[in-house]
Amino acid sequence: MSTLWHDIATWLAVSYAGATPVTVEPDEKTYNIDPSRIESAITKKTKAIIPVHLYGQPADMDSINKIAGKHRLKVIEDAAQAHGARYKERRTGSLGDAAGFSFYPTKNLGAVGDGGAVVTNDRFIANKVKILRNYGSQIKYHNEVKGFNSRLDELQAAFLRAKLLKLDAWNNLRENIANYYLKELSGIKKITLPYVPNWADPVWHLFVVCHSNRDNLERRLNDAGIGTLIHYPLPPHLSPAYADMGWKSGSFPITENLSKTVLSLPMWPHMTDTQANTIVDLLKTIN
Repeated sequence: MSTLWHDIATWLAVSYAGATPVTVEPDEKTYNIDPSRIESAITKKTKAIIPVHLYGQPADMDSINKIAGKHRLKVIEDAAQAHGARYKERRTGSLGDAAGFSFYPTKNLGAVGDGGAVVTNDRFIANKVKILRNYGSQIKYHNEVKGFNSRLDELQAAFLRAKLLKLDAWNNLRENIANYYLKELSGIKKITLPYVPNWADPVWHLFVVCHSNRDNLERRLNDAGIGTLIHYPLPPHLSPAYADMGWKSGSFPITENLSKTVLSLPMWPHMTDTQANTIVDLLKTIN
């Protein structure tokens, strides 16, 4: 099972594994999976919980791991947006049985092209992933299972190795921008700012606000030359790809409300003070 509110990529991973995604609504404040809703979604067929560290903020992993232990389930972190984030001083990627990272160019740690990695301390899982990524074989032309060609090429690895040394510094720059936003936008009543629990150290892959008239806000910012994005406008349960599951509009009201109100403000590590000031000043005039 995975949180309902996010990009469809996590759902597709479940489907490609031959399983069925089971949906759990998010916490309205953090946008991450709501641990209080997980147990009611568990059945005899449930194999794992997939918490998504959405927008670069860790999910409530102690609560999730406690539930997983009680029901003997695996915990697979979707850390695609959370490179370097910490939960109670521990890095994301080290909080479950395994974790998946994306190295898409726009991520906090991005390659020049597509790429990704699985991390785990479980030798069985590590060996299985190594086999699956290489056509299902350990020995060339001896295929044990139906695998894939999912090897990270050497050029991407070289770029990532160099950029990894700068990750924490770049994340600190993102944090500075986020803190500026949080301080300067706190007085705007119509904008709901991101909520950060005291046990979380997010890396601000995205800075996402909520606004009841999101589409108008987006239009006015774009008209002023300030680019924004919506992450994400269509929940997976309402996408044609999963129409066979029978979900209808209204099935998951928290998720659907978020899809209508969230807006990602500009966020990148090398944003200048002038750029940040311009964005904040315009938001204050719009509201």
